[in-house]
Amino acid sequence: MTERFLMAAVIAVAVTTAADAGTTPRPADAEVYFISPADGATLTNPVTIRFGLKGMGIAPAGIELEGTGHHHLLINLAEDEIDFDNPMPADERQVHFGGGQTEVTMELPVGTHELRLLFADHNHIPHEPPLMSEPITVTVSE
Repeated sequence: MTERFLMAAVIAVAVTTAADAGTTPRPADAEVYFISPADGATLTNPVTIRFGLKGMGIAPAGIELEGTGHHHLLINLAEDEIDFDNPMPADERQVHFGGGQTEVTMELPVGTHELRLLFADHNHIPHEPPLMSEPITVTVSE
């Protein structure tokens, strides 16, 4: 619970400073992907998800360094539901890793889920062009 409160505080500060924000360019060869789980995996809770990144670096939200950003995990969120021009909201479908985390162990509801990674800048705004993983589908069983 304390971790969620801390993350919410970090996000609030970053979004507050985003008033003068625009999109941040990213290297053309950058790539974000899932290390694990594999596409099509059947899992049980708690689920561990590991994030991969090539061609850029990780920096916490609020820290502006060229060629860096942080991960966001999108859960059952279609690409056409994403606002690529504004700071990403934080909710149960858009999970922020503004501390620079590269993995998470979490509970997912039983069922099938589509997961994507979206890398964003210091203000939680996706890079230009957006740096997003291919979606994977996982099934969580009881």
